[in-house]
Amino acid sequence: MDILERIEYLKTEINKSNYEYYVNENPYLTDFEYDNLFSELKELEEKYPMFKTSDSPTQRVGSVSEKFFSHTHKYRLYSLDNTHNEEELIKWYERVCKDYNKELELVCELKIDGLAIALTYENGLFKIGVTRGDGVTGENITTNLKTIKAIPLKLFESKNLEVRGEIYMPKTSFEKLNQEAINTGGKVFANPRNAASGSLRQLDSTITAKRDLSMFTYTGIFEDESDQNIKTHYEGMMKLKNLGFKVNPHIRLVKNIQGAIDFCKEWETKRFELDYATDGVVIKVNDLNIQKDLGFTARAPKWATAFKFPPEVVSTKLLDIETNTGKTGIVTPVAILEPVELAGSTVSRASLHNFDEIKRLDIRIGDNVLIMKAAEIIPKVIKYVESEDHEKLEKYMPPQTCPSCGWKLTSKKDLVGLFCTNPNCESLMCAKTEFWVSKNAMDIDNIGPNIIQQLYEKNMISSPIDLYRLLPQDFMMLDLVKEKSASNMYVAIQESKTRPLNRLITALGITHVGKETAEILANHFGSLDKLASANMDELMNIDSIGSIIAVSVVKFFSNSKNIKMIEELKELGINPTSIVAPKSNKLEGKTFVLTGTLETLSRDEASDIIKQNGGKTSSSVSKKTSYVLAGANPGSKIDKAQNLGVIILTEKEFLEMIN
Repeated sequence: MDILERIEYLKTEINKSNYEYYVNENPYLTDFEYDNLFSELKELEEKYPMFKTSDSPTQRVGSVSEKFFSHTHKYRLYSLDNTHNEEELIKWYERVCKDYNKELELVCELKIDGLAIALTYENGLFKIGVTRGDGVTGENITTNLKTIKAIPLKLFESKNLEVRGEIYMPKTSFEKLNQEAINTGGKVFANPRNAASGSLRQLDSTITAKRDLSMFTYTGIFEDESDQNIKTHYEGMMKLKNLGFKVNPHIRLVKNIQGAIDFCKEWETKRFELDYATDGVVIKVNDLNIQKDLGFTARAPKWATAFKFPPEVVSTKLLDIETNTGKTGIVTPVAILEPVELAGSTVSRASLHNFDEIKRLDIRIGDNVLIMKAAEIIPKVIKYVESEDHEKLEKYMPPQTCPSCGWKLTSKKDLVGLFCTNPNCESLMCAKTEFWVSKNAMDIDNIGPNIIQQLYEKNMISSPIDLYRLLPQDFMMLDLVKEKSASNMYVAIQESKTRPLNRLITALGITHVGKETAEILANHFGSLDKLASANMDELMNIDSIGSIIAVSVVKFFSNSKNIKMIEELKELGINPTSIVAPKSNKLEGKTFVLTGTLETLSRDEASDIIKQNGGKTSSSVSKKTSYVLAGANPGSKIDKAQNLGVIILTEKEFLEMIN
């Protein structure tokens, strides 16, 4: 066997092993055998670089890129319309069957809670991978996608096609990643979808390669004439599976809508047994000719719908109510629960919002309570379970002193809650520092709650500003921090010195000034000095800035401690950059309020799109609101919008407006 033949043999064996392990979950090589084959291939390719090809398994290791480039999709990626109950599903089915006078076969697939991507293959080789983006244009992340072993670099047949799939992170991998982050003081992700998104958008794809990402394929667009005999969606999925793609094993072909309803009911609770997150079922007409005939609306196919699972509600016992001091000094209550399984994870803590909410719900320690996950992420207590024992339990009394420093708690005018006003309260300062390093503020990676807690306990910092005085060797004095981690923390802090002005204003934690208001102030004043010297009239002349915010800003910058802090920031080299100008003025003069859970965009992504097109966002609905962008479970903002006659947009309508 000559060198080229040996290389081809090694590539075939390794690719086959990856397919069996990551797609079929049926490994046939031991780790030792796999590593030996991989090492031999790598050595041969280094020795004979003329034989190295793009489909080689060695090309999955990754590299560093300066930025992602936009890429226009060859075929548009559409969204899906949603249904939420059996009645809505039946109505959708009746609409699609109306013109055919017969029951139509359907394909049911679990809706994976991940990120949609489009993969292009030419002559069986993976050429380009692009994020969904707005459906028309996405980002080219080919290098990162090559690191995911469930994505074949070379198909089992030489084909030209585009494949759509959902990138996800298994729950077990997500938990492991977060535990490592907690141990090293790194970034902790809120859920597997965010972890997958953050991993995919690393400029250094060697980091992506270390994250355990996978992909389920959900459709393919076949371009070769030999594939035009594929007449149904299910046939197409089986063809993709035979080509080497990972197809969800729970895909099911059903004869009619009752079969789809049965599938949805089956997986409503069974989904929590899976090692990946799924928030519903996608139901598609099987016949491709009928799909083509039915066509699309401006944003979604008429021949498909997504059935969204309702949030799970479970009962457990309230063991205690713990209190914590936050960055503004507010003391918040947290429910300590008898551990219970909820939406696929064990829950032992849940939100109680504030002490007024505890009083309104009449929640008492010892009650059996109902809990659910808001947007499938944050557990919260929604009510107590009525019983004879409830009245025998003592009513909950809010604390009188700060749980951290013992300072007497006070209430504040026009604000809900109790506050610690001790400027030296350690919990308050820890919370302020955690907020300072958070994504919406100075966005400093690698500095987590554990690191911050140690820094305060060892008297190495007394405020967020002190982070900029630390050296790499200082971090090495902390538990479990090695030289590399210490260097990463130091570099991350230094890089934050040139964050945009709006992030610095957010990080300052001015009362009533959140992310959106900070952007408005940064855009208007352009520098921290100009904002600091602004008076009430100047501030109130800015659209969306009322008297409450204006008073808070003036008060903040009049405080001698804050004035000293601003001077220290300058001395330490914090030099914020200007906000990037909008890409277009499509939404100029328009103010949006976002509410509920959007289907394809996060709140931050939608907010960024609005600002990139010249619009503004606000946290509350008023007569000045142009539109309310509403997702699932929108809450009371919808009612207020309807009462004020404000236009309510679905995500689909919003994206139509942008496009």
